[in-house]
Amino acid sequence: MPRNLSNSVRVELRLRPEDRATLSRAAALKRVDLTGYILGTVLPQAEADIAEAERLALAERDSLRVLALLENPPAPSRRLLRAAKAVRDLP
Repeated sequence: MPRNLSNSVRVELRLRPEDRATLSRAAALKRVDLTGYILGTVLPQAEADIAEAERLALAERDSLRVLALLENPPAPSRRLLRAAKAVRDLP
């Protein structure tokens, strides 16, 4: 896995010798260096973890409520109308 090293940072990782040996062996079997192996394995998982944390899951009842409100929004309150007018009047 080629990497652009011109704009990179160093991260140190403390491992037990047997864990280092396991990672090195796995990297060798994939014919990549240790850094490439770790990045190729860990980065996709990190991206998946971030995507999962940022995704909002709703129960069916809640999904139906949101869809109903989008299709038939409530009338704006007086406070919302005042705020909209105030924004329109800004310079």
